[in-house]
Parts: sequence; structure tokens; C-alpha cells
Amino acid sequence: MSDIPYRSALIIGGGPGISGSLARLLRAQNVPVVIAARNAGKLASLADETGAIALSVDASRPEEVARLFEETEAKIGSPEIVVYNAGGRVRGPLAELNPDEVEQAVAVTALGAFYAVQQAAKRMLPAGKGAILLTGATAGVKGFALSAPFAMGKFALRGLAQSAARELAPKGIHVAHFVIDGGVRKASSADASHPPDSTLDPDAIAQSYLDVLRQHRSAWSWEIELRPWVEKF
Repeated sequence: MSDIPYRSALIIGGGPGISGSLARLLRAQNVPVVIAARNAGKLASLADETGAIALSVDASRPEEVARLFEETEAKIGSPEIVVYNAGGRVRGPLAELNPDEVEQAVAVTALGAFYAVQQAAKRMLPAGKGAILLTGATAGVKGFALSAPFAMGKFALRGLAQSAARELAPKGIHVAHFVIDGGVRKASSADASHPPDSTLDPDAIAQSYLDVLRQHRSAWSWEIELRPWVEKF
């Protein structure tokens, strides 16, 4: 029997990293999971492995996010956990960036998160219960050269998380932002042996998400920073 005080989960921005690890851990706790990505087909093996339900969504479009929540409700009930992992990244010199590509990247990273938080809040507020977890990055704390669009989106995401936490926590909804300060390890490439632990293990990240979900309401975290010890401050 699960010790997580929530009965259903929606993960937006599905993939083999953090989202995949989190889906496995939640399913191991017998929590029904819907996992969504622009291309739901790439989630087929994860869905087969875990029993999670794969759906498609373009997170940059508010009507698609609204549809996703409606489909999720029809399949597992209103999600009591909503995780936003989607993000857009465009790199390059400021003077050479394509404005349309920048707009799309920021729309996925920041506006998509707003659409998801809004849909989650509409459902969680009447129940007085829920958890919204937002996956941020180092770029939401400090901007790097050649990565302005990513920093713009992640800074906005962090502001959304802080504002939503202050508004929704008194109403029983736990909002938490995770600063993933380093590269996430991929199954296709082993972690460097020198120095060890130079990337973050997605299973360990997902375990931190579950630990936050278990927090007592009197001591909720609104932000957790996860980093390998080799990461420069």
C-alpha cells in the first residue's frame, strides 16, 4: 500500500530520464499514472513496462493542455499529482537567434507550465488537496552565454512556482520547484568514472520528488536544489 497521500498522477513532458524514472516509482507505489509528450509513440515501451497510460500533448497550446487534463480525468480521475517536465531549448549567439524558435522554446518551458498549473489548480482547489511539481534547471538561477532562451523560460518557470506556492499552499496544494543543477545521466551513456557522480542519476532525482510528496504540510518545501558534488557553485 502506498504511503504517498495522493491517488493519481499526470506527468507532462515524458521521456526516458526524470519522467520515466518517476513513472516507475509512482507505479511501484500503485499510483495510476498518465504520462504525456508531443509524440506519445515514444512512450510506448515505458507504458508497456509500467502500466502507465501514454497520451499526446503540445504543451505550448492551452487548448491541448486542457484536453489532456480532460482525457486524464476520463482515464484515472482528476490528477492529484501534476508534474511538469516539458522544456524547450534553443542555443546560439543573441544576434543570430531565430525569434520564432525562441518564442516556441519559451512557450513550452514557461507558458506550458502556466497552462498546466492553471488546469491543476482548477481541479485541486475544490478538493483542497494536490501537489504540483515543476522541473527547473540551473538556468533558472543563473543565465549562461549562448543559452538566453532557456534561461528566459526557466526564470519564468521559477517565478511561476514561487507565486503559485504562496497562493496555493494555504489552500492545501503543495507546489514545489526542483532546480536540476547539472546534467542528467542517460541510460545510453555511463557516468564518468573520474570524477564519479558527475551527472545526476534520474532514479535518484525521482526519489527526491517522491520524498517531497511525502512531506508533512507543516513543513512543505517550495524549492529543492539537486546537484552532483562536482558541480561548480
